[in-house]
Amino acid sequence: MNDLLQMTERGLYCKTGDFYIDPQRPVDRAVVTHAHSDHARWGCKHYLAAVDCEHLLRMRMSKDAEFQFLPYGQSIRVGGVEISFHPAGHMLGSAQVRLEHRGKIAVAMGDYKLGVDPTCHSWEPVRCHLLVTESTFGLPVYRWKPEPFTTDQINQWWRASRDEGRCCLLYGYAVGKSQRLLAGLDPSIGPIYTHGAVEKGTQAYRETGVQMPATTYVGSITEKHDWRGAMVVAVPSAHGSPWIRRFGPIRTAMASGWMAVRGARRRRSVDRGFVVSDHVDWPSLIEAVEACDPETLWVTHGYSAVVARYFQERGRDAHVIDSRHRSETDEDGTTDQTVTGAAP
Repeated sequence: MNDLLQMTERGLYCKTGDFYIDPQRPVDRAVVTHAHSDHARWGCKHYLAAVDCEHLLRMRMSKDAEFQFLPYGQSIRVGGVEISFHPAGHMLGSAQVRLEHRGKIAVAMGDYKLGVDPTCHSWEPVRCHLLVTESTFGLPVYRWKPEPFTTDQINQWWRASRDEGRCCLLYGYAVGKSQRLLAGLDPSIGPIYTHGAVEKGTQAYRETGVQMPATTYVGSITEKHDWRGAMVVAVPSAHGSPWIRRFGPIRTAMASGWMAVRGARRRRSVDRGFVVSDHVDWPSLIEAVEACDPETLWVTHGYSAVVARYFQERGRDAHVIDSRHRSETDEDGTTDQTVTGAAP
């Protein structure tokens, strides 16, 4: 399969098509799985991505870059390789990259999750000979509750905080996680405000046609304001900063997959932790691999050694590769662990 995909110091490389998937350094031709900065690197000359990724990718990249966008399922030939994008369920515009050449099929899934998310297309299985999967939460301890369960938890917390006369600050990654959180909020509880980084990403979602509740940018409030009963969706780096002093009495919460681990909330110094991840949990990872049924499995960023060993013991040709992607830990602005393709 080396003519389709190989690991290089710049990331996953397709020699036949002469392009990289989610390159780790600037390259001439980048095929991008989604718009998070650890997958969509600034400085490449040409970007190819799914069409739903357009507003987010243009928002983050140089205006001098060249862009090309494909609808899900539509293919393009590059150097004899057929490339198509298929929903990954990670966030708006996220995609699995399917490559086909001389009857062989490789799929690089990037970041992905199974299940329903109102802000993006749901993951779909793509059968292949070679599959590249992430393993950010690749341990049996990571098992997510259904979406309505967590949404209800967050709204109940907000309602109780409102009744105490407090403002809620809910922290999540600026692009992807925050919009998913916003989509689940009940506007009847109170007004919803956003940190500037969150508002910018939310506008890109709206421009793509995703329905969002009404929000107000915090920075647009210039006069003295009563924040009691409000919900503010913000980035984790805002926690403990002078920015939050304006809100008066507050309750704080972090939304992250890492909240499944005991002690994670305490290390963040927040009042509540909600287990919300845009990555696959342990059972979903296994389900996804079995559905794609690859002859060869490459496992990257996260608990990759554990996941590879699990599939090896079940007869699959599974290997660890080091793609040097950062994990959701870094996306959430924290530093619990460094993930470089080996089990931490």
